[in-house]
Amino acid sequence: MTQPEIQQEIEQTRERLGQTVEELVAKTDLKARARDKAADLQVQARDKAADLQARARDKAADLQARARDQATELSARVRQSQIVQRRWPLAVAAGGLVIAASVAFWRRRTR
Repeated sequence: MTQPEIQQEIEQTRERLGQTVEELVAKTDLKARARDKAADLQVQARDKAADLQARARDKAADLQARARDQATELSARVRQSQIVQRRWPLAVAAGGLVIAASVAFWRRRTR
């Protein structure tokens, strides 16, 4: 090997050694690692909270729609029941009138 090649190899070795030392320092810096981990956890927590809020809003909207549908159906049933209740006395009166007319007609024929 020539002198310039040896110098170049020494420089490359120094750069790799410097990077290795920086990586080791970063690994031993517990405060910085803890801060990074805390920041990551905060981001995850925010994302999870946003996801849960969106799911809760969707569920609430779904429940409101179902409640409206059930209220509409119940209202229709109540109206139908009210119509039947109004017609019931009329049906009884008509039935009574038919029976009274039949009895009157039967009595006239038997006389």
